[in-house]
Amino acid sequence: MNLTPSQKTWEITSETKVCALIGDPVAHSLSPTIHNAAFKALGLNYAYVAFRVVDEELKDAISGCRSLGFIGFNVTMPHKTRVAPFLDVVDAAAQKIGAVNTVLNKGGELKGYNTDGLGALQALKEQGVSLDGTKVVLLGAGGAARAISYHIAGEVGELVILNRTERRATELAEELARHLGNKIVGGHLRSDIARREICEADVLINATPVGMNPLSRSTPIDLRLIRPDLVVFDTVYDPPDTELLRRASAVGAKAISGICMLIHQGASSFKIWTGREAPLDLMRRAALQALEGKR
Repeated sequence: MNLTPSQKTWEITSETKVCALIGDPVAHSLSPTIHNAAFKALGLNYAYVAFRVVDEELKDAISGCRSLGFIGFNVTMPHKTRVAPFLDVVDAAAQKIGAVNTVLNKGGELKGYNTDGLGALQALKEQGVSLDGTKVVLLGAGGAARAISYHIAGEVGELVILNRTERRATELAEELARHLGNKIVGGHLRSDIARREICEADVLINATPVGMNPLSRSTPIDLRLIRPDLVVFDTVYDPPDTELLRRASAVGAKAISGICMLIHQGASSFKIWTGREAPLDLMRRAALQALEGKR
C-alpha cells in the first residue's frame, strides 16, 4: 500500500483525537489497523487504540473514556450486551437489538449505536446476495447474531436461529417475531437439527466465534452440509478463509468472508466519529495485509 502525503506526515500530537476498542480479548482485533489506515489516508488527526477490559472493570473503563475525552469507542465481546446501562443515550436501533458496538462521546454525553447488523447486510449486498424471500439459518445468539438478525429478519422469508444454548436462540426468535411477525424460529445447534434446517436453507450465516484463530480448524457445523447452491457467510475474519469458507469454495458455493462485515461496520463507526465517509478499499487492503503478516 503506497503512502499518500497525508499518511507520511500523520503523527500523534497533543491535539490528536482518540478512538478506542474495549473488550476481552482484543489482541486479535484488526480495528486499530483499519481505522488508523483510514485516518492517515484522509489526513485526520485521530488515533485508534485497543484496551483489554474485563467484566468487573467495564463501568470504570467507560467512565475513563468519558473523562479522558475519547471521541468514541467500539465495544466487542463480551461487553456488547452489557454496556448500555453505563451510557447516557442508546440509539433506537441499538435498543431494539439489545447490543451496542459503537459509542460517540459528544461533549461528555455517551451515545450508543450498533453497526454490526448494517455491516453484515451491506456485506451481503456487496456480494450480490438478495435475501428477499430466502430461508436463512443463523448460527449463534450473541451480540453479533442479535444485530444481524434484526437487520435481516424483515427481508427474509424465514429465519432460523440455532445456538448451543437453545434458550437464548428461542428467546431471540420470539422477540424478533413479536416485532416483525415474520416466520422466525429458534432451536438447539445440534447435528440433527442443523442438518434438517441447513438442507432447506438458501443462506447460512455463522455468527459464532467458532473457527477463529487460534482454533481455526474448528467448524460450527458438519462441513458435509455445505452445498453448491448455498450462500455461506462467516462473520469470523481471522483467518479470512475459515474452514467453513474453504469448504464452501471447494464445493462451488458462494463464500463471503467476515472481512466484508468488518470493513462495513467499521466504516459506519468511522462516519459516526468523524462525519466522513471511510475509504473502504484502503481499509480492506490494510486488513488483509495485516492478516497476511500473521501467517
